[in-house]
Amino acid sequence: MTAVTTDPQVDKSDRVTSTGTGDARRRLPRIPDRIRRGGLPYLLLLPAVLLELLIHIIPMAIGMMMSFRQFTQFYINNWAGAPWTGLDNYSIAVDFNAPIGEALLHSFLVTCVFTFFAVGLAWLFGIAAAIMLQENFRGRGFLRAVFLVPYALPVYAAVITWAFMFQRDNGLVNHVLHDQLGLTDEPSFWLIGDNSIYALIIVSVWKGWPFAFLMLMAGLQNIPRELYEAASIDGAGIWQQIRKITLPSLRPVNQVLVLVLFLWTFNDFNTPYVLFGKSAPENADLISIHIYQSSFVTWNFGSGSAMSVLLLLFLLVVTAVYLFFTSRGRKGSHG
Repeated sequence: MTAVTTDPQVDKSDRVTSTGTGDARRRLPRIPDRIRRGGLPYLLLLPAVLLELLIHIIPMAIGMMMSFRQFTQFYINNWAGAPWTGLDNYSIAVDFNAPIGEALLHSFLVTCVFTFFAVGLAWLFGIAAAIMLQENFRGRGFLRAVFLVPYALPVYAAVITWAFMFQRDNGLVNHVLHDQLGLTDEPSFWLIGDNSIYALIIVSVWKGWPFAFLMLMAGLQNIPRELYEAASIDGAGIWQQIRKITLPSLRPVNQVLVLVLFLWTFNDFNTPYVLFGKSAPENADLISIHIYQSSFVTWNFGSGSAMSVLLLLFLLVVTAVYLFFTSRGRKGSHG
């Protein structure tokens, strides 16, 4: 039988070493674990970043590069061979005494008028519907669902339906206004001529006001009902309650809502393109359609790219000024 001898010093040192190693392992996580914990958020964001680069950033950079070149149909197969023009495309676009600049200015003014009425009416219908549906009554849920239908429909399906309704000879609009109500002497042209801007505004408001309704209805949920009850006890009418309670309480929501509606409406391309086609009437020549025609109809991509960059700069300036004044007013009200 073999005797087993143990050295107390050796056992003690081994235990200390093993204990120290275990503590170190518990204190310092393994490198792969640290990488997984720190890099997981960036890994999850990677697909969105790649799509943003492919869909927005890279095309935007290419468009800016094209705006400094005389890029026409003759250089489609050889982009790098297009002559460098510097700021010539920009100077032509802002020369309002020349035909190109004059047409761009007219399109810009038409877009401003269209945006003003489309955003204003969409907000007005949205706030009216949101206030009306705050009260409890039978069928409120059904009306909420019906009001959101225009926002849920695909844009192309909705606008094509409106295009059929605006037809002169067999459209529903002329059938109601002329045949049934007798409000017009003869059927009107809605998709050409002076009435085209009205048709465009109607379709844009119908398509955009449910979003305003949804945002404002959510904002109204945060206003305590006790404020209205106290105002009613003090003798305030419905209009005084709206002016003194509802509108001031909805100011943060309205600030974001108006900016979003403005950017969407000013940049809207789908609605006029589906409603009028590639060539919009002069009274409904929005700047988005005008830039499209300058780029893909006349095949002057350099000029169209310069117009797009100018539009981007305008929207950035308007957004910065709007956010500056609204944030300043919000700080002043809190102060």
